[in-house]
Amino acid sequence: MVANTSGECGMVPHADQHQARVLAQRVLAHGTYAVRIDARELSTNILPGQFFMIRPATGTDPLLGRPFALYDTIVDDHGDVTAFEFAYHVIGKMTGLMSHWEPGEQVELWGPLGNGFPVYTGKHLLCVGGGIGYTPFLAVARETLGLRKYGNKPSRYENFQPAKVTLAYGVQSKRHRADLSDFESMGTMPLLISTDDGSEGRAGFVTETVRELLDSSHEDRPDGVYCCGPEPMMYTVARLCRDARVPCWLSLETPMACGFGACFSCVTRVKTDDGWDYRRTCIEGPIFPADSLAYDGV
Repeated sequence: MVANTSGECGMVPHADQHQARVLAQRVLAHGTYAVRIDARELSTNILPGQFFMIRPATGTDPLLGRPFALYDTIVDDHGDVTAFEFAYHVIGKMTGLMSHWEPGEQVELWGPLGNGFPVYTGKHLLCVGGGIGYTPFLAVARETLGLRKYGNKPSRYENFQPAKVTLAYGVQSKRHRADLSDFESMGTMPLLISTDDGSEGRAGFVTETVRELLDSSHEDRPDGVYCCGPEPMMYTVARLCRDARVPCWLSLETPMACGFGACFSCVTRVKTDDGWDYRRTCIEGPIFPADSLAYDGV
């Protein structure tokens, strides 16, 4: 169903330090922004699901960079990649500072980092995003649908037929609902919205939508799931996929300090023959097969 060809697990990815500048910033949802960065080399190398570390180019507060995943790359009229965007939600000092970035702001970047999403070879991929967890799936969808190439090597999908991609998106309320026009611009991609309070779309958790889709006997039933968002949501999706015998991959949002495996601050528990052990989310992840993780109930 999927084949992870983006790198060998456990190997430090090739990443470089970049000096770059902010090109633009736009609102995606309440307290959520997309920042466009002028960093051609990183933009042409990064794959869906990979991330990078970013910090202001000057000052020491904050001292450490923060990790953010690719939202999408930007191409010019000739189809050449010129920049990229990432999304963030204001929750602390660094993101509060970022919300005031203006065009021309100088930044430091380190990346691309992590393994990224695997190549999907099935017929119907279900992407499940909770809160800001939907943002990695724009690039996933465009690549899987054959609409855009990512990375500096031949397309990872040149030997596969484009698959159907559905986004199941859950959020607290209509007020926090993201601007999904980037997804809508792809035309035939189904968007299934759930709000906790029922103010838009389906009332309730997005996991109920996932349950219904996986319980379906229709031939169009999803045969692979990528998921990102709050941990309780992801683990519920993982259990639903396990029970339905559908492969599931989770994009973990573990806090990290260095991004390249030196500090061991981002470890997660994985299953081993002897029980469990730790793996670094920044190196062995951030994308993990759900059935490889050691957590309660899965």
